[in-house]
Amino acid sequence: MKKTVIPEGYKSLLNLYETQTAIGMIKRIFEDELKKALNLRRVSAPLFVDPKTGLNDNLNGVERPVSFDILQTKTEAQIVHSLAKWKRMALHRYGFKPGEGLYTDMNAIRRDEEMDNLHSIYVDQWDWEKVITKEDRNVNYLKETVKSIVNSVCNTLDSIKKVFPEIPVELSRDVNFITTQELEDMYPSLSPKERENAYLKEHKTAFIMQIGDILKSGQKHDGRSPDYDDWKLNGDIVFWNDVLDYAFEISSMGIRVDPASLDEQLTKANCDDRRNLPFHKMLLNGELPLTIGGGIGQSRICMLLLAKAHIGEVQVSVWDDETIAVCQEKGVNLL
Repeated sequence: MKKTVIPEGYKSLLNLYETQTAIGMIKRIFEDELKKALNLRRVSAPLFVDPKTGLNDNLNGVERPVSFDILQTKTEAQIVHSLAKWKRMALHRYGFKPGEGLYTDMNAIRRDEEMDNLHSIYVDQWDWEKVITKEDRNVNYLKETVKSIVNSVCNTLDSIKKVFPEIPVELSRDVNFITTQELEDMYPSLSPKERENAYLKEHKTAFIMQIGDILKSGQKHDGRSPDYDDWKLNGDIVFWNDVLDYAFEISSMGIRVDPASLDEQLTKANCDDRRNLPFHKMLLNGELPLTIGGGIGQSRICMLLLAKAHIGEVQVSVWDDETIAVCQEKGVNLL
């Protein structure tokens, strides 16, 4: 089965240079929208970290980070998978107060990613994190934050369409909130991805909540590392993509673990060995601020707003032979 599928009759609405111009505009506009909506300040971020700190994102626990040795220090470094844990440590170091947050450009390599229309081994995100209070650790606060991000995406689309009116993309600002268990109850015979497609085809914009724990069926909807999101207070922002005709995730986010939920999730995930890492020890001891945060895919946003069929149309990466052949056959220009 082909992993890369270009819809019949697909043609990019913008040429190569127009696409590059539009990508730059989207990134500038969305950053401004996001920082205003969530009260964030821009910071610099690492491309690689020391694995002994426990700061790298372990994703589903099986992906291999890209590692290299450093001549001067005689130590190893890992290219980040994401900045989920680093951001929380940064908020602590910078002394940010509740209601204040940061955002940054995150560039990562995920060498084990399966390439398809949406996935590349190169990952580019806006990573953001914000300090909250104990009283903010609730579903209503999470939902209001999600609505702010969705509005930032839609505002960016409105601005881009003023410059490129040929773009036909329409997005709904009306966010539907549903848990993974509710999805399983609604569509028990479907796979998790098929459930998302069935729901989004009707509801267009959704936040799919509570990802990482085991459902009644004994299966997970999707994997989540146990040491950043609280599995009861997290989720994915998903839009319906008319070009690809399926549910299109643009962000994984959530209220982060506190000491109690970290303790519980490390045990559930059989990751008790992480308890002695510096980041995890600080968190379990209550030394890190309570936060909410997430990653928002830069290439994903550009794909969605510019009605592109393949992520290689909006980012430069290395592709397998099948992807290159399919895109050449369908007249899709990979950057």
